[in-house]
Amino acid sequence: MTRFLLLALAAALALAAPFFVYPVLLMTILVFILFASSFNLLLGYAGLLCFGHAMFFGTAAYITGQFLKETSLPFELGILAGVAFAALMGLGVGWVAVRRSGIQFAMITFAIAQFVYFLLLRSEFTGGEDGMQRIPRNEMFGLIDLSNDKVFYYVVLAVTVLALGLFYRIVHSPYGEILKAIRDNEDRVESLGLRPERFKLIAMTLSAGIAGLAGSLKATVFGFATLTDVSWMVSGEVIFMTLLGGLGTMTGPMVGAAFVIFMNDSLAQFGEWSLIAQGTILLLVILFFRRGVVGEFSALLRKARNQGNGPR
Repeated sequence: MTRFLLLALAAALALAAPFFVYPVLLMTILVFILFASSFNLLLGYAGLLCFGHAMFFGTAAYITGQFLKETSLPFELGILAGVAFAALMGLGVGWVAVRRSGIQFAMITFAIAQFVYFLLLRSEFTGGEDGMQRIPRNEMFGLIDLSNDKVFYYVVLAVTVLALGLFYRIVHSPYGEILKAIRDNEDRVESLGLRPERFKLIAMTLSAGIAGLAGSLKATVFGFATLTDVSWMVSGEVIFMTLLGGLGTMTGPMVGAAFVIFMNDSLAQFGEWSLIAQGTILLLVILFFRRGVVGEFSALLRKARNQGNGPR
């Protein structure tokens, strides 16, 4: 009952939010919640540190922007094009990288991400350093006009809820249990006759697809895509969001993404001081909240529950 009430309260707040908060800021939070959740699937559940996750996010933004600018495709097909391209990228990157783990996996993904960055920099359709401008919001299903920010917010909210539902289903399925087993003891999983590389490759593809969905939505929210979306700084920021909220938790990336976006928006007037604030917070989390905010809070609740159920 408590969980149901919390979900109902969250739904009510989400539906009422655009009447009190700038819709574009809310949509940015939703986009990065998706992005952080996609990264959490890899690191939190499969134990894979992808240090180039922004390549899926940013490339999907460019692909969606190109489709919507150059064709008369409806909004949903442009988004699907970005998601499909990002998932294929994830499959290719995974095929190269999943045979390695730890720092080797991280460095391989970082190297590929840098290659993708410079490829997009030199590509004519991306606009180079100027980025891709004037990405339109074509009608959805040929019926829904998305030019109004409040209307578009509810579309982004619905897509985010559906994607998070898929994420929840993945991590609470038998496949999700195998991913966690690979994270905890890959050799043990292999000794049982399973092939960890195959499961990690699927995780890489799914994670890249969800990151691509976030990037595609981001391009349509702001109407442009830039090289910043593909840069290592965005990859680092999504790591920060996930660690702050809590690895391997459902709500941790949501809390981390919302906090970081609100913080960046509040400190934007102070320029580089926002980066100093992020670094300070990350240091404090590493020192005092090693499981992240949500992870530590959940641990405290479990401890209190166990004490309450103990012998009297």
